[in-house]
Amino acid sequence: VQLVESGGGLVQAGESLRLSCSVSGDTFEDYAIGWFRQAPGKGREGISCISNSDGDIRYADFAKDRFTTSSDSASSTTYLEIHNLKPEDTAVYYCGGPRSSYSGPYYCQMFWPHEADHWGQGTQVTVSS
Repeated sequence: VQLVESGGGLVQAGESLRLSCSVSGDTFEDYAIGWFRQAPGKGREGISCISNSDGDIRYADFAKDRFTTSSDSASSTTYLEIHNLKPEDTAVYYCGGPRSSYSGPYYCQMFWPHEADHWGQGTQVTVSS
């Protein structure tokens, strides 16, 4: 499984941004994708997780108001939209997922946000005040 993020950049506080995670090498409709971020000097934290097989979406408590996750099976891409960006959102954002789509239906419930077997390269988001 290969995961490739895109969409990061330098934005002003209050703006919105949409990050993309392109998935290849497995059955997208059965796969699950977790979004994570790592701010400077901090550990990696989970943001959201979407199970494409049943549409279940889970969010970390801090992400429930300003973050939206969705998937588009036609393009095999999962998205993370961040609204009303704040300087504290500055971080490298990653998508991650299970070893295969076999684990997809229960990855979000049983493994996210603690682990992922595949990771994208990360995309930098910098929010200026």
